[in-house]
Amino acid sequence: MIGSFRPDRGTIEMFGQDICSLSESQLDETRKKFGILFQSGALFNSMTIAENVALPLQEHTNLDQDIIDIQVKIKLELVGLREHADKLPSQISGGMKKRAGLARALALDPKVLFYDEPSAGLDPVTSAQIDQLIIALSKQLGVTSIVVTHEMDSAFTIADRMAMLDKGRILKVETRQWFENLRDLPEPEAARLLDDERLIRQFLRGDPEGPITERRDPNAFTSDLFGS
Repeated sequence: MIGSFRPDRGTIEMFGQDICSLSESQLDETRKKFGILFQSGALFNSMTIAENVALPLQEHTNLDQDIIDIQVKIKLELVGLREHADKLPSQISGGMKKRAGLARALALDPKVLFYDEPSAGLDPVTSAQIDQLIIALSKQLGVTSIVVTHEMDSAFTIADRMAMLDKGRILKVETRQWFENLRDLPEPEAARLLDDERLIRQFLRGDPEGPITERRDPNAFTSDLFGS
């Protein structure tokens, strides 16, 4: 979706154009319309939080430094880090790094925000704060948020629509309500579900038994250990 890999077939349409057919320079222009929050935050350790946020503006705009400084303060205020602008990444917590990375992703006023496991490695309270920040930014700035996560509590909090992927295949794209109904389905009705729906339900509920665990070969370890 961000154009890092070219698909073998099909198209990916963003902003009214097929990004698969764009040249690298055209794709670079399109990428300015979205921001990415990487799982680790991906901050430059030798730069302050403010300098990290300023970098996209310095690289991709002709704004004066005074204007860039104002923009940086605005973006840091949005994520609650303005008072920590002069700190290095090593001087802030994991949750603050995620918020700093988000401020940088917002630097160019994107139309779409991509989040890669935004709550990974965070305690429950900080994860909940990140979820609320995602919701707030979507409402305040009118951006579309696309979030990759395996944290179901987070997914059901922030999502309007959800897509379930399994081994590179999209099993279902539906509303949050559809997934909630599947998760909460009584056992007698769940027994009549299709295989893909049973797999989705197991993942949503975190059940130890189901299609995901059934497909693991119990003899694989023995064969690997002793040969076959």
